[in-house]
Amino acid sequence: MELIKICFLLLFGVVLQAECERHSLYYIYTALSKPVSLPGIHEFTAMGLLDDREIDYYNSQDKVKIPRQHWMKENLTADYWEKGTQSRKSKEQWFKVNVNILMDRMRHNQSDVHVLQWRHGCEAERHSDGSVRFVSGVDQYSYDGSDFLSFDDATMQWVAPVDQAVPTKRKWDDVPILNQYTKGYLEKECVDWLSKFMTYGEEDLKKHTPPDVFAFAKRATTPNKLTLTCMATGFYPKDVTLNIRKNRITLHDKEVNSTGVRPNSDGTYQLRKSVEIPEAEKADYDCWVYHRTLKEPTISVWDGRCSDCQTEAAFGGLIGGVIGALFTLAVVAVVVFVLHKKGLIARNANPDANGQNGPVNTPLMPAVGQQNSEERGRSQGSLEETNGLKTSNSSDSGHGSGNGSSDSSNEDVSKAKESPTV
Repeated sequence: MELIKICFLLLFGVVLQAECERHSLYYIYTALSKPVSLPGIHEFTAMGLLDDREIDYYNSQDKVKIPRQHWMKENLTADYWEKGTQSRKSKEQWFKVNVNILMDRMRHNQSDVHVLQWRHGCEAERHSDGSVRFVSGVDQYSYDGSDFLSFDDATMQWVAPVDQAVPTKRKWDDVPILNQYTKGYLEKECVDWLSKFMTYGEEDLKKHTPPDVFAFAKRATTPNKLTLTCMATGFYPKDVTLNIRKNRITLHDKEVNSTGVRPNSDGTYQLRKSVEIPEAEKADYDCWVYHRTLKEPTISVWDGRCSDCQTEAAFGGLIGGVIGALFTLAVVAVVVFVLHKKGLIARNANPDANGQNGPVNTPLMPAVGQQNSEERGRSQGSLEETNGLKTSNSSDSGHGSGNGSSDSSNEDVSKAKESPTV
């Protein structure tokens, strides 16, 4: 009887998994303390991401909020984008003020480049009957790549991981209506927008694509060693399982280096895992990959060749063409450049088989700002340690979790959402 019960639960779990899918909607804002003279890197950028696909974008040079998906442009009016533009302009000014306030609080000088980020949004489960259920919400800020402040949805309190954030936490927690609104945005309004956008892009978002799988090796930095790499690329959605196997036995995770799942420029994803092996290794290695688009796992067997032992450049060009350009999102370029330059993050010193660097750890933190209906949550004031309220009431038509008035809220509601300065 117990065995039957266990089997039933396992079966029930599978049924549940098949009956619902998890989706996410996030907004990310990134501000630099001063401009940098590099093409494509802006002093301020903002973007919306639905299931990690960019759906809207704004930067401080063009100063226009634009759709990144045709179904966003087709389903939302010109008024929506105009209000979104005005809201993003307002946030840009908010960030400009507050990144300087934080620099003073951190005792940082004006000669260096510093980064203030804000990320907010929600995850939800969409069931076969069309209903959508809230799973989790995020509203967090970071400074120079380190956590600065985050919202605890369960307790409706702000969490300050560093001493410099404590004054902000106290001021924001002293206005309970703001925290209530932030919770309401994350659990209800964000989910409503997520559901609406999913409906707009349903056809594109349903286009699941299977991975292409490659096995290749190149010389390692360690003498008499090779770096064997398994790569799965071009798949969507992003959930995938990839194992490196030796004689059909999966290698332990501690032996393997992983890039983590990363975006390709076409909206698909890639994942690479690698392991160092003796140059004279004669064992059979292969790459075992499973993705929901596959009826059975795909296995790619390593042919025993070393790509750069003779023709590294030619092979690198081939793989590079297969992968395409990675990390085209402007926010990634900004954060990677600035934090790497400041020594806050480090690239993998060993280039991968396509001549690109390995994964970059770029923690995102919430930004203090305002947004429109989809992204409104709370309209935060500046980070100054004063008792006044310093906010802007412009609306933003992007989504996000928290900071700012909404184009769909009345003036009195917008004022009620304003939060004290940090």
